Amino acid sequence: QVQLVESGGGLVQPGGSLRLSCAASGNILSFDFMGWYRQAPGKQRELVASITSGGGINCAESVRGRFTISRDNAKNTVYLQQNTLKPEDTGIYYCRAIMGVVSYWGQGTQVTVSS
Repeated sequence: QVQLVESGGGLVQPGGSLRLSCAASGNILSFDFMGWYRQAPGKQRELVASITSGGGINCAESVRGRFTISRDNAKNTVYLQQNTLKPEDTGIYYCRAIMGVVSYWGQGTQVTVSS
């Protein structure tokens, strides 16, 4: 059973930075897709950034230029570097991995951007 464990969330002031980590129990290159999603209060979960096994990267327009997704294959970890955070970035951030037709989710990490 694949496990995804997120960490790195917290309370930060507007304009600040955080780095989220998603540690996988297996080889992340075995996943076709890994992505970071966020769910703001009262809103649907949305894709923020993703990376494929081939290294293809995609970022939502709302975070482009501020957030960067990357991975460390040796550590089986995917990161989300968040810069210039805004209050609207507040939410629970989830890591997702897809292998074939099977999807795995982490438990989420809370990011709160507030002064």
